Amino acid sequence: MLGEATLDYTNQMKDLAAIKTVALQAAQQAGELLRENFRQGHRFELKSGFRDLVTEFDRRAEEIIVSLIRKSFPEHSILTEEGSVHPTDTSPYQWIIDPIDGTTNFAHGFPFFAVSIALYHRDEALLGVVYNPIHNELFVGEAGQGAQLNGRLIRVSRTETLQESLVMTGFPYDERLIPKHLAWWERFARKTQTLRRLGSSALALAYLAAGRADGYWELDLKPWDMAAAVLLVREAGGKVTDLQGNAFDLSGGEVLATNGKIHDAMIQILRGERE
Repeated sequence: MLGEATLDYTNQMKDLAAIKTVALQAAQQAGELLRENFRQGHRFELKSGFRDLVTEFDRRAEEIIVSLIRKSFPEHSILTEEGSVHPTDTSPYQWIIDPIDGTTNFAHGFPFFAVSIALYHRDEALLGVVYNPIHNELFVGEAGQGAQLNGRLIRVSRTETLQESLVMTGFPYDERLIPKHLAWWERFARKTQTLRRLGSSALALAYLAAGRADGYWELDLKPWDMAAAVLLVREAGGKVTDLQGNAFDLSGGEVLATNGKIHDAMIQILRGERE
């Protein structure tokens, strides 16, 4: 006869399998909508400033994702970028969703954006899904189970030095932060093999997890920008902290993620220290 602990574990695994199924279905359905419509002209509105956009497809994609989650897990809390917040005090589970991470790219017909869906249990990430609909790349990270791209395990790069590294970043919406970020850009331009500014933090971090880049830093971020992708990086063997090397805080607004080997060197540059 199975003991209570075994039954609890078996039930938990069944629940997580059901959760993963819904998350993948939601990401792919939303992604299909975006793939079919991204080359069209889009109506958009401004949010916090002229760089911070929302389109009708942000809202339509969000509706698809939230509807599927609510149908299967009505008791779960949901936090989304476009405001479909469903708080609850009855469950420790929270979904964190960005229906289009890279809206400005999407609005311009630039094919680099992603659907990002994460599930947290209290403050611990259980599942992270980042879907690149243009290239049909489905990145999935599960706590303690590794990270995958289209069903195959992925790992961060083995690059040892900044001089050999491809490093990525994103620029903040807050203009007061741009001078600081430009100073960092110049420092990294002098120390790395190359820099990239791609316009989607979730997809950039997924690329890092897959070993396509070696480091990433950004500030002025929201939880939905990072929630799924930081789990991908960790499960792929990478390291994630704040910009000073302290413990990562999802609500802290900043992230430094690397393959682990160039982490200290990146912190030195971000602190303005000489190597």
